[in-house]
Amino acid sequence: MRSMLNRRGFISAGAAVAAGVAVPGLSGCGMLGGDESDPDTLVVHSSLGGTAPGSATFRAVLDMFRKENPGLKVKTLINGDELGQVYETSRLAHKEADVVMVNLYDKTVSWTELGATVTVSGYLDDWDLRKRILPAALAEWTDEKGRLRALPYIASNWPVAFNRGLMRKAGVEDIPLTGDALIAAARKLRAKGTAPVTIGGNDWTGQKLLAQIIQSFLTADQAKKLYATGDFSGIKGAREGIEYFVELRDAGVFTDKAQGLTTDSMTTQFNTGAAAMQSAMSSALARVPDNVASQTDVGGWPLPPGAVHDKPTILRTFTVSGFWVSPNGTRKIETVEKFVRFMYRPEVVSRFVSEGGRDMAVRTDTLSDTFPLVAKAQQLGSSVSQVVLPDLYVPPSAVQPMIQATSTAFTPGVSSRRILSALQGAYRNA
Repeated sequence: MRSMLNRRGFISAGAAVAAGVAVPGLSGCGMLGGDESDPDTLVVHSSLGGTAPGSATFRAVLDMFRKENPGLKVKTLINGDELGQVYETSRLAHKEADVVMVNLYDKTVSWTELGATVTVSGYLDDWDLRKRILPAALAEWTDEKGRLRALPYIASNWPVAFNRGLMRKAGVEDIPLTGDALIAAARKLRAKGTAPVTIGGNDWTGQKLLAQIIQSFLTADQAKKLYATGDFSGIKGAREGIEYFVELRDAGVFTDKAQGLTTDSMTTQFNTGAAAMQSAMSSALARVPDNVASQTDVGGWPLPPGAVHDKPTILRTFTVSGFWVSPNGTRKIETVEKFVRFMYRPEVVSRFVSEGGRDMAVRTDTLSDTFPLVAKAQQLGSSVSQVVLPDLYVPPSAVQPMIQATSTAFTPGVSSRRILSALQGAYRNA
């Protein structure tokens, strides 16, 4: 069912092309679409290139590659959240880029199944990259049929950031490890006029934190089944996790009006010292200003009594970005190989870590020393427990309904029963 629904979206995009309906970025994509007739022109479609951490590094290493390959033209197309739609539209017109750098999430989960991109399983060994990529990353990018969807590149740690300076001013000396300690800390912070936990309750950051909190009572296998099926009523522990979330919300743990906030407003609240805690992935940690970072530590999300985990939890993922090869790219595969192998050189990977503040799905000893919070998150190791990132398991058609349900969950006064119903409703047509 997942593939059929995504295929439906694909067909809708094709109908838009046929009808001449404007699609965001389509004109740019048409101009920069894969030049399948010229093996000396490489088109790279990426979500890096704007203001995201690592974008400046991406531009710099592209310039390096161009200088090393003066006879090769390298064109880039940059899109943010709309990259998936733009790529699918260009693919339907057979004008897609040769290589795509994007995460494994939502639409892209089904690209290999639909033939929008090709499996790269053979290239992994042909290009001698297996020894460069972390085995856990390869596992995340491999589908249920054993096909490697893309070559993993950027990863992320996703801990909780604690502004110890604000916490001490409020009389909170220790990082909370339990739900009760978190509630007590929230009360003290509010008494000082500081928001406790800021979160984008109206977008994907809220969805991830809600999923993380629900997993307080779920094993990894139970969580994978839950997010694949949406059976919040039937899978043991899911209901308890929702009730724990409501307990925290009603105790004032989350910032006011969290249900209307986005990741940008979350970042602003934490980075300006208006809030003391945030659930933040590496790209957000890299943006914390020095005056806040210097008094911030990272750790896991506090647990309730009876939790299945023995340590506070974080999210980790290897799916932030990988190299996808398009059907157009296979027509100039030697050029694609040259570019991809360049990107996996140790010195290039190190630049993304040291200059870009990124975690990598690639073997490297480099630490993000110039981004202290990113480095701290990289060193958390076994001091925290890891829960499942739902991205690989939620049917693509349920992703946006899940985010809408998340906003419902963060709304004060909404019962756990209504949240459960909203979450299950997100899967109704999946």
